[in-house]
Amino acid sequence: MIKTQEKQVAIASVTAATQLCQRVRALKPSSTLHKADTSPVTVADFGSQAVICHALAEAFPHDPVIAEEDAFSLQKPESSIILAQITEQVQQILPQITPQDVIDSINWGNGKLAPRYWTLDPIDGTKGYIRGDQYAIALALVENGIIQLGVLACPALPSRSDGKQGVVFVGVRGHGSVEISLSTGKSQPIRVNAFNDTNQLRRIESVESAHSDRAVQNKIDEMLRWTQTPQQMDSQAKYGAVARGEADLYLRVPLPQFKAKKENIWDHAAGAIIVEEAGGKVTDLGGQPLNFSLGAKLSENNGILVSNGIIHQQVLDMIAQLDQS
Repeated sequence: MIKTQEKQVAIASVTAATQLCQRVRALKPSSTLHKADTSPVTVADFGSQAVICHALAEAFPHDPVIAEEDAFSLQKPESSIILAQITEQVQQILPQITPQDVIDSINWGNGKLAPRYWTLDPIDGTKGYIRGDQYAIALALVENGIIQLGVLACPALPSRSDGKQGVVFVGVRGHGSVEISLSTGKSQPIRVNAFNDTNQLRRIESVESAHSDRAVQNKIDEMLRWTQTPQQMDSQAKYGAVARGEADLYLRVPLPQFKAKKENIWDHAAGAIIVEEAGGKVTDLGGQPLNFSLGAKLSENNGILVSNGIIHQQVLDMIAQLDQS
């Protein structure tokens, strides 16, 4: 059972991190590092994680946080300039914080699996963030392997209530999903599409082609007789699009050369509960629920299928048929 405090702290910390990210985005250029896998990480990634982990550590000191970033690279002498930039941005929200506090807060996200834990992606879609496109800040609370709360901020996604840029999606287990305007704070319930005519439905996909096997996705489109060009969007904002009926199908099919690759929990947890509580469905490509009880990876799942629920089994059957061919 989610208490009011968990929801309030999650929304407040993610909203504060959103302000930091938007402020850093306006400062061009801002410093960027590259991780071992060559993916970029920015001042905003680190700052967002510091702000959210600081809030979680204060409110729920016994809850571990499993987050994407760590501060190892920031502790090297050659990173002193970027650490100073991160600290300066975090101090706009937490005035008394020191560089060491920033490092400690970021590393609070290096928690281990527990019966109750939070998982955080401080900026999901960093390449989209750098390009000036969509990105998301994704935070979820997991208890006994079940996602109980998801908060997903999409600062570049227009609000349906006022048309202004910036929304926060919130999903609470058993209580539905809502969209909150970042500009007005107005909240409204969201639901997936419930069309019976599949010709009215739409697919959404990642901008990055390496995220999914597009050959399989295109075959699914043909089998569904869909002719519309899929919308492309960075980050878990795609989950928000499905949850509020702007899209109806999102596939993440491992490329042949990456069949053994497993998804990170922070890339899907917040979005998954928001779609489910909006009436949709999220499984792997074999129809199995996503298992968040095993650590930082969805190690027992193969790929991701997100839908409005109505077409879910139909698409699963098509995937099975393609696997046999």
